[in-house]
Amino acid sequence: MHREALRVIRDEHATLTALLNALLQMVQRGPEADGKDRRELYFDVLRAMLFYIDEFPERHHHPKESDLLFPRLARAAPHTLGLIEQLEQEHMTGEQRVRELIHLLMAWEYLGEPRRRAFEDEVTRYVGFYLQHIRQEEAVILPEAEKHLSEADWRVLNAAFASNRDPLCSSIPRDPLFDRLFARILISAPAPVGLGH
Repeated sequence: MHREALRVIRDEHATLTALLNALLQMVQRGPEADGKDRRELYFDVLRAMLFYIDEFPERHHHPKESDLLFPRLARAAPHTLGLIEQLEQEHMTGEQRVRELIHLLMAWEYLGEPRRRAFEDEVTRYVGFYLQHIRQEEAVILPEAEKHLSEADWRVLNAAFASNRDPLCSSIPRDPLFDRLFARILISAPAPVGLGH
């Protein structure tokens, strides 16, 4: 049976990886790189990127992994349970972590340079954590799912992940509600996510 859910998950992981790398690149470059008159746009784009992470992966991608993929895989391949529990714990803290980043970003934007380092340090930790999370899913969870899940499991997963409409993923139709967010990130974020410097 065709495993469309795997393609969707991998596409969403690729999009998120590109966005996380672009986020880190923007933070390392700093608002000074775009000139004083573009400082407001710099913070606006970082907020848009963090909002995307909170809005799409945290609310659409992770719940389907947690509610549908992980339980099926734990039953079919019990040896994956330890990693599944770790990844599930990371899912459970993900939303809080991204909201903390938004707060730290706004503290830097509104309270100035003394708050910059806290945001930069936390975003660096967060990107490292998230990229490792994705690597573990790609290297262990998805191959094990391919090996052990039944055709009935794949029918459920394919149907569930087919409804995902990642606003930054070019391989699937985008939800028009996200067009403004997509445009904001695309115009200013660095490649490969956006068209910025």
